[in-house]
Amino acid sequence: MTADLERAALTRALSRVAARDAVALREVYRRTSAKLLGVVLRILHDRQEAEDVLQEVYITVWNKADRFDAERASPITWLVSIARNRAIDRLRARRSTAPIEAAAAVADPAPSAQMALEAASDRARLESCLDQLEPQHASAVRTAFFQGVTYEALAHSLSVPVGTMKTWIRRSLISLRGCLQS
Repeated sequence: MTADLERAALTRALSRVAARDAVALREVYRRTSAKLLGVVLRILHDRQEAEDVLQEVYITVWNKADRFDAERASPITWLVSIARNRAIDRLRARRSTAPIEAAAAVADPAPSAQMALEAASDRARLESCLDQLEPQHASAVRTAFFQGVTYEALAHSLSVPVGTMKTWIRRSLISLRGCLQS
């Protein structure tokens, strides 16, 4: 079904839901539940909780379908916004509301000043060692390890065989290890 036909079918179904048509709600559910579950699951990372929220979403749709305005948004956009908001509400509700006195016992996840200084020093040493490599090899190492680009993608972007790229990076890492150990 094309996107325009799907949009029209959902719009009609939502208007029937607004008139309290349970069959129309089942149709809306059938057409949208997989997508909405995916949205909620990406936010909550817990399938059981996501399924609970999805049920709340369709209860909201049942109760507020008369507020849907096809001139302002597509039906799927309206439904996704309801699902997203419900999931965020659930995420916020998870957070405990401990008394302020309990804050003293909570560890600060930020690194200590000493750790931050050491990390900065390590980064500076690494950058200095990377600058000693051939520029193309240093760029390949930075791209592979700091940006997560695969050897294959790097090889393709630099028009070299994958084996060559692997050799460049392996040799560069050996050089970096020697530099960092000295």
